[in-house]
Amino acid sequence: MIGTPYRIALVCLGNICRSPTADVVLDERVRDAGLAEQVVVESCGTGDWHVGEPMDPRTARVLRAAGYDPSSHRARQFGPTWFDHDLILTMDRHNHSEVLRLLPADRHDRVRLFRSFDPAVTDAAVPDLPDPWYGGPQGFADVLEIVERTAEVLVTMLRDR
Repeated sequence: MIGTPYRIALVCLGNICRSPTADVVLDERVRDAGLAEQVVVESCGTGDWHVGEPMDPRTARVLRAAGYDPSSHRARQFGPTWFDHDLILTMDRHNHSEVLRLLPADRHDRVRLFRSFDPAVTDAAVPDLPDPWYGGPQGFADVLEIVERTAEVLVTMLRDR
């Protein structure tokens, strides 16, 4: 691993829907795999308007219904303190370009789209993780489904390091 512990940042826009979902799920999967001492999972947003707030109630509801604990999440913003993460996973292309704009050029190789690890993605064009903010409850459930299967691939990659 690059750092000890290996640090993963999950980044979306406001850090109240997609990246917190990925954070909660991946963190639990890392702990279940016995990797909690070697891997730190954190999330943030590129925007600052939700800093300090809990995740969106719809996100928390979906996570609780699936057996996860969303209670400790508080939104944070991406900035210089995040530059040393070993892997920065962005939820969509907008977040991706914003992170690359903020990050020193010598660290751009650490940035990937979250769904580049999604086993359901079969072509070269990696899709964004859909933003459920403006939709109904099914959008939040769909995000959780994508995150869960992608987290399995990430944990396998981490275990194999």
